[in-house]
Amino acid sequence: MKIGLVLEGGAMRGMFTAGVLDVFLDEKIKIDSIVSVSAGALFGANFPSQQKGRALRYNKQFLNDKRYISLQSWLTTGNVVNKEFAFYDVPFKYDPFDNERFKQSGIDFYATVTNVVTGKAEYIKITDPFVQMEALRATSAMPYVSKVVEYNNQLYLDGGIADSIPIEKCQALGMDKMIVILTRPLEYRKTPSNKLMSKLFYYRYPNLARTLDNRYQEYNQKVEKIIGLEKEGKIFVIRPSQTLAIKRIEKDLSKVQAMYDLGVSDARNVMEKLKVYLEY
Repeated sequence: MKIGLVLEGGAMRGMFTAGVLDVFLDEKIKIDSIVSVSAGALFGANFPSQQKGRALRYNKQFLNDKRYISLQSWLTTGNVVNKEFAFYDVPFKYDPFDNERFKQSGIDFYATVTNVVTGKAEYIKITDPFVQMEALRATSAMPYVSKVVEYNNQLYLDGGIADSIPIEKCQALGMDKMIVILTRPLEYRKTPSNKLMSKLFYYRYPNLARTLDNRYQEYNQKVEKIIGLEKEGKIFVIRPSQTLAIKRIEKDLSKVQAMYDLGVSDARNVMEKLKVYLEY
């Protein structure tokens, strides 16, 4: 039986996902394929590498470091998340990512990106994070505060723009069971964004601007679809049991810890039901 895992993004809300996945490591939950988005990819990569606690650890250590995520980085480099420090210094030097264990995990890992020319989602299979670091940077390149990322001669931004919760991609991989980890509570729905801003900011990429404008509708429709599949018992969903006040770029470490802790507690609370679903 093949088990798929879908990881929503959401910047620092992704600490919820990090907490859930650390419980999965404790419980030795077997996963065959992961389809991830943005922070879901960055934090979720620590599951195949079996590095429990790493996502929380390096974020708490560096969140208030101007070299990591800062207005200064945005003003000087065009990226609010600093390319060199966050994607190269941290995983290669300061809090090493276990690239070899990731590659040996046997898990098919996909990062969702948005092609800025077509405005469509694409799914890049990550087989070597160190070699494909620019693909991981692309999946998490938030609009308006990140430069477009070039990878394999294509231009990309955050995968959540075009496909925030890529359940269809996971289904297409032929999974028998599917777990979906969301970073918003059940009642959350997106509202329309500022269409003038998208058109002004991305006038060179009209398809991207259109995708940004329609994102709220696509997201809300996807949430309703997930609720329906969950009721039918076709997927297993883990979402925050309560709403915590946390910014996408959060500097309050207590809020980051609280989001992680909620992921841990919510995962533990549903673990027996999850094991029944997975036929453990």
